[in-house]
Amino acid sequence: MEKGDALVEARGLGRSFGPKRVLDDVSLVMRAGEVTGFVGANGAGKTTTIQLMLDLLRGEGRTLFLGNPLHAWGAPGTVVGAVLGGVAGHPNHRLRAHLRMVAAGSAVPDGRVDELLETVGLADGARLRLSELSLGMAQRVGIAQALLGDPPVLVLDEPANGLDPHSIRWLRDFLRAQAAQGRAVLVSSHLLGEMEQLADRVVVLTRGRVVAAAPMAEVLEHAAGRRSVNLEAPDLSALARLVTEHGGHLAPTGGQGATVTGLDRVRIGTLALEARVPLYWLHEEKPSLEDFYLGVAEEEFKIS
Repeated sequence: MEKGDALVEARGLGRSFGPKRVLDDVSLVMRAGEVTGFVGANGAGKTTTIQLMLDLLRGEGRTLFLGNPLHAWGAPGTVVGAVLGGVAGHPNHRLRAHLRMVAAGSAVPDGRVDELLETVGLADGARLRLSELSLGMAQRVGIAQALLGDPPVLVLDEPANGLDPHSIRWLRDFLRAQAAQGRAVLVSSHLLGEMEQLADRVVVLTRGRVVAAAPMAEVLEHAAGRRSVNLEAPDLSALARLVTEHGGHLAPTGGQGATVTGLDRVRIGTLALEARVPLYWLHEEKPSLEDFYLGVAEEEFKIS
């Protein structure tokens, strides 16, 4: 498999619960060597999508893993590893024993367990009971369990929920490393700032529908066109006329402050200098995934 190869293709996924349509014609692709961020508000349908992809829920559409439905693989754990929250096991079981039991069910040798405990930084906690694990440790155990069969695909549903900053950073670095090894990684989250740092591509889900799917670089470039510039100037009337003449819009925010849309910081500063309109302060926010998400979500709500 080469970087960029499509390892997972989900097409036309749909699901209703009674009369309520919760997922409608959702499609996405996971590629080798990339982290795909699956973002949306709580209740947007991210978990339902993942459950349909993994054959944990019946619905419309289909998902192919390396060209075949998941049920066609004799050992699905060698194709995809999933972290869906928590560690399913008896609370009194020791960590190493739990992972060895799961490994045995997938015909994975015990040596793989110790290798993964080292990989996720839990070698010193191997004798802890599952009930003694912190939330961050439990997430690491879930990842180790998902990797037992050395699958080329990883799927994680809201893995950063409740984690402290140290654990979130570890998770980000670890998943980036997994993608660098050639795995296709899907991470669902409503934490947009974290996803911006993690994902190569982003799929935006709003009210059960995909409203955007693009490389992160394109998303941020698009967001840059929607961003605003905050400024202060002694003559806002003159500045407003200047901005309007060049396709922008100035909205006063109180006192000598204003927000400009439609022009970037460099353009505003250059125009003001040439027209001899003084500026006291000029600041432009870095374009973000949050800007993009709020923009496309807003358009979706206007349409429907």
